[in-house]
Order: sequence, then C-alpha cells, then structure tokens
Amino acid sequence: MKIFPIQAQEDTVAAVDTLTEQYSQKWDGAAGLDQASPLIQTAASYDLIFIVLGVSLIIWFVLLFFIIRVDKKVSKLEEEIEKSNVEDTL
Repeated sequence: MKIFPIQAQEDTVAAVDTLTEQYSQKWDGAAGLDQASPLIQTAASYDLIFIVLGVSLIIWFVLLFFIIRVDKKVSKLEEEIEKSNVEDTL
C-alpha cells in the first residue's frame, strides 16, 4: 500500500478544519471585551506588535543603561590600578 504525500496532506488539512469548527466559539476572545480592563481594551484595539515593540525597547534601554554603568565603573577601576602602578614605580 503506497501513501502519496498529497493524500497525507489532505488528511492533515481536514483534521485542522474539524478542530477549527469545533473550537471556533471557544477561541472567540472579543465577546467580553467591553467588560475588560482599560489596558486589555487598549491592547486589543491596536495590533499587538506595538506592545511587543514597546516591551523590547524597554529591555534594550535597560541593557544599554547597564552596559554604560558597568563601563564607567570599569574605567574608574582601571584609572585606580594605573595610579597605583605609577606610585609603585616611584
């Protein structure tokens, strides 16, 4: 018995379609949106890509701040080590 790839693909699509039909009412999240909090209403009214963008920008700015702060501390330590080396040679 040979199974052709086209036949297997059609069977998979049929399975997905039956799941969609059975659970389509349960996946409808916009039904109770009027009673949701303002934050949820705002998130639902715009594309979620803007929320993801905002969170990622916050993360990048925090990482940048941390890197700059660590660089300043390392520079200060390098200067102290250089001063101590100069004093030791004198």
